[in-house]
Amino acid sequence: MSKERIVRYSAEAIEKMIAEGKDRTDHARVGAMSDAEIERAMRDDPDWANTLDIDWSTTEIVQPPAKKPLSIRLDQDVVDFFQSSGKGYQTRINTVLRHYVDQQKMKQEKRQK
Repeated sequence: MSKERIVRYSAEAIEKMIAEGKDRTDHARVGAMSDAEIERAMRDDPDWANTLDIDWSTTEIVQPPAKKPLSIRLDQDVVDFFQSSGKGYQTRINTVLRHYVDQQKMKQEKRQK
């Protein structure tokens, strides 16, 4: 899909459009649909692929660990590499370090067994 065709609306703007009858949803048709018809329509919609049969009863809410502000000295070429890929470079550096830590922990656990 072309980016120039993407339109964003605030919740307030959508509510206003609905109130003024300017939205494109056929609310009468949707309101008349049975649950089975809605599920069938969802299964036919690629945007819903692989999401209908998730067992949400076994899910857990996971809070990411708190971030600690830190001043760190890194080689300039390392910083340049991560910054060259755009916004969020600090998060990417954290991800690489997280992967390293996880791998080291796995190695330690294997050695302890």
